[in-house]
Amino acid sequence: MRINPLMLIDFYKADHRRQYPEGTEMVYSNFTPRKSRQAGNENLVFFGLQYFVKEYLIKQWNEGFFNLPKEKVVADYKRRMDNALGKDSIPVEHIAELHDLGYLPLVVKGLPEGTIVSPKIPVVTVYNTKPKFFWLTNYLESLMSAILWKPSTSATTAFQYRKTFNEYARNTVSDTNIDFVYWQGHDFSFRGMSGIEDACISAAGHLLSFYGTDTVPAIDFHELYYGGNSDRELIGGSVPATEHSVMCMGTKDNEIGTFERLITELYPAGIVSIVSDTWDFWQVITDYLPQLKNKILARPGKVVIRPDSGDPVKIIVGDKDATPGSPEYKGAIECMWETFGGTITEKGYKLLDEHIGLIYGDSITLQRQQAILEGLREKGFASFNVVLGIGSYTYEYVTRDTYGFAMKATYGEVNGEARNIFKDPKTDDGTKKSAKGLLCVYEENGTLHLKDQCSWTEEKQGLLQTVFENGKMVNEQSLSEIRNRINNQLEKTSLSK
Repeated sequence: MRINPLMLIDFYKADHRRQYPEGTEMVYSNFTPRKSRQAGNENLVFFGLQYFVKEYLIKQWNEGFFNLPKEKVVADYKRRMDNALGKDSIPVEHIAELHDLGYLPLVVKGLPEGTIVSPKIPVVTVYNTKPKFFWLTNYLESLMSAILWKPSTSATTAFQYRKTFNEYARNTVSDTNIDFVYWQGHDFSFRGMSGIEDACISAAGHLLSFYGTDTVPAIDFHELYYGGNSDRELIGGSVPATEHSVMCMGTKDNEIGTFERLITELYPAGIVSIVSDTWDFWQVITDYLPQLKNKILARPGKVVIRPDSGDPVKIIVGDKDATPGSPEYKGAIECMWETFGGTITEKGYKLLDEHIGLIYGDSITLQRQQAILEGLREKGFASFNVVLGIGSYTYEYVTRDTYGFAMKATYGEVNGEARNIFKDPKTDDGTKKSAKGLLCVYEENGTLHLKDQCSWTEEKQGLLQTVFENGKMVNEQSLSEIRNRINNQLEKTSLSK
């Protein structure tokens, strides 16, 4: 859906231009995560600004405004305002003047994408470069807020999953050889997201920490907006996998025949993932797999079993309330170990034979991830025995307020006079208290800090870098650069303090 960018506002934005003091020449604002509402995690991975700039500030403003006849865009805007707010309620001369200018007279600065930030540290600042268009800075607030909170939130969630996988890999597998963690978190979220754009920007955030994804357009997203090239680098990947319709069509009475056909005829080599709970998961684990054991072990590749219902912790690790000695009591990994065996890692934990594995992708959360990996560790199994599918149950149960994102003005100029402005509601708990004046973000002893009430000289220093200026993209970043930044910070710091 493509909408005239003039309309990508809340209605109350339309007349703020006249509400500012006479003589206003500049509005300087920031976009900041103000508070974490995620238990056990304070910090955030910043991501998504380059997409916002390329898609909205450049492409959509050019195609939907500057490249169209002035008479049309002005008339369209006037019609919308007249119909909703009353005839001639909103002047349109400033819209015509912006069209005549031919570009958005703004500077947008941002932290390097992939940076980990704590609450109250601005990730973006915006200000106008021509006095006449002071109104434009906060005119973009609704759009900027709607687009930017989700990719950062999903990138943060993925980082948390990755951090936990890393910790358990180093505890149960190896101090150094843990590259499999890039594949342990697999994005299953596409179908449960609230629209295609939501799915893409969320899945793109996932790919900062992982390679595994079933969201195909996330790869296109990184090629379009972050300089990715799947011919030269691994952006994201997946494996052949079945779904329940496939298994049902093979019939319940011949389920083992479907398994055998998949692993010997259709996919005689490589990885194949087979959904295994269409009827009786424990029959698959304790009957079909032992019958197919020799074929699986002789096959050059890995057969991945996928349970898809029930309590994932109990299915994988075992249910202590079940009958002792039963498959349910032992859990899938222990049952598969009894059939296929495997190796012992350098950390002394059991790792299934390389020809067999398990992925679980239903209702996975960070808490369940922790419970699964810890439960396996307590039973003597390495974390690499499982891959988790991370779906919309994780990526969609969030809002803008998960990290308290807000865009607020902190500086302005009126008739040549500089004004440091701020908000500090007496009835608030301090979350909504804003910074004041011009802002500079700097690093000291590995931690980001904010200095407010800066001079313009100070504002031009620090970590906030110009990414958009007067209609043009500058300081473009690549997916590989962002991933490197993520990995470097993963080694140095923790999201949970």
